[in-house]
Amino acid sequence: MQMKLILGALSAVSLGLPSLAGATPIVRSVGGDSTPASITGVRDQFRVDLGGGTVAGPNGSFGGLRREINWDGVPDGSSAPNNLPGNFFNSNSPRGAEFSTPAPGTGVQVSANSGIAPVEFDNINPTYSSDFRVFSSQRLFTGVGSNVVDVSFFLPGTTTPALVSGFGSVFTDVDLTSSTKIEFFDAANASLGVFNVPVGTVDSESLSFLGVSFTEGAIISHVQITSGNTALGAGVNDGAPFGPDNVIDVVAMDDFIYAAPVPEPETYAMLLAGLGLIGAISRRRKASMN
Repeated sequence: MQMKLILGALSAVSLGLPSLAGATPIVRSVGGDSTPASITGVRDQFRVDLGGGTVAGPNGSFGGLRREINWDGVPDGSSAPNNLPGNFFNSNSPRGAEFSTPAPGTGVQVSANSGIAPVEFDNINPTYSSDFRVFSSQRLFTGVGSNVVDVSFFLPGTTTPALVSGFGSVFTDVDLTSSTKIEFFDAANASLGVFNVPVGTVDSESLSFLGVSFTEGAIISHVQITSGNTALGAGVNDGAPFGPDNVIDVVAMDDFIYAAPVPEPETYAMLLAGLGLIGAISRRRKASMN
């Protein structure tokens, strides 16, 4: 009886796997001033879209439906001036997200706490604490050597690829239209769309939020985040000339919010096949005993 219930539940889930044809996004976005309150309402609506309530469980889990990363619990030894291990939030704190940067990037970094090292990436450039603002005190996140960060999803604590139904992030100091964006990809690496992050309403230390979910459910296998038009760096100052008719727009990230990772269709199929085999063996044993 128990086996039938397990098989029935997994079959129901597998039959409910969405088709990617005509995937419909629900977009929540806002460009705010330097106060967290200016973007909190839209951030909260995205939380509602994903579900999970407001009470955090272990490893940033909300009701088993949503995961969040605010960077603030990262140990000092894994923060600036040191890089954050790309799998930290799938291994040390298993939340099913891993980070990487394309060449010439050399990894990702979380900013330091006050008193440990210069805050808000002043370890990279001493002007950045005048450009950036934290949404949730007191750490920020960035790629190192690249303004592009890839986020891939896994079943938490495993190397099994997974899918999510939505992903969003807080950004700080978005000054130029279309300089900052998130592209979403399905399990076949086909793009589900590119969505721009709104410009902040003040020149420095602004906060912005972008969150996108899909009505078809868990179809996102990874996202690519482009933060500003160049990587953070020594001498790379926000607003300085950057090529013809352009200026530098450096951007950092704060909180990540995403739906709880679930298995890809192939994983469901293997689970069903495995359980089916177990059921067949069980039936044969019962028949031989009779």
